[in-house]
Amino acid sequence: MDNTLSIFKEFHGMPVEEKIRESSRDPNGSCRLYSSREINNKDSIQFWRDTLRHSCPSSEDYMQFLPQKPAKYREVVAKYTQEMKRVGVTILELLCEGLGLDPKYCCGGLSDSPLLLAHHYPPCPEPGLTLGAPKHRDPNLVTILLQEKDINALQVFKDGEWLVVEPIPYAFVVNIGLMLQVISNGRLIGAEHRVVTNSEFARTTVAYFIRPTSEQIIEPAKSLISCGAEPMYRSITYEEFLKNFMINGADIEQELLLEPKQKAAAL
Repeated sequence: MDNTLSIFKEFHGMPVEEKIRESSRDPNGSCRLYSSREINNKDSIQFWRDTLRHSCPSSEDYMQFLPQKPAKYREVVAKYTQEMKRVGVTILELLCEGLGLDPKYCCGGLSDSPLLLAHHYPPCPEPGLTLGAPKHRDPNLVTILLQEKDINALQVFKDGEWLVVEPIPYAFVVNIGLMLQVISNGRLIGAEHRVVTNSEFARTTVAYFIRPTSEQIIEPAKSLISCGAEPMYRSITYEEFLKNFMINGADIEQELLLEPKQKAAAL
């Protein structure tokens, strides 16, 4: 965990041109650097964050697309994502067991396309005008987040107010995502959260997204429907869901809900 945070701090500390070069090896864009650090409209909230995003190294062939700098980047990140996969499988098995599903229900296509996002939030000169991330629910099954200690920035929305999620040394924050909300037919709810900025300290976090493959069908688990509950959500491929998520953002849940006639047909 220490090595992983250190390697991403080193990466985000490199010159911009070097970061862009190191994250642009794949012509398909599976590894990319995103930046949203620009206050260009004081009448609305702006976003203040750099993000390195790439698939998790599942083969030696894919490793060629990952950054070579800082030194040992590939070695450290490969080891970290292997451990995250192990932890993620355990978490999914426990959640499925708690729902009354087969513990392996979410294994395979529902969790075979993990994503790594290394967020960097630099000090912001006008934190009152910015957010590191807006209010949202993650578009996946589960997020395993490694936070930097001693900096309070992550907040979760509960009972009508924003609550700080204080970093605990050597602990992860585990967020339920929208996909697990659909699969559980609303028994588990995606965590609404946001990130605030500050003017003094930089902050680095590492998010491991447990996600389905693009062609995977996402729908309420049939065994939960057969227990007499009405289906709340329509079936959708993960690829279609992501397209809708990019368009509708925070309103994506309304796009997933079934109308009363559709609920009757599903039953």
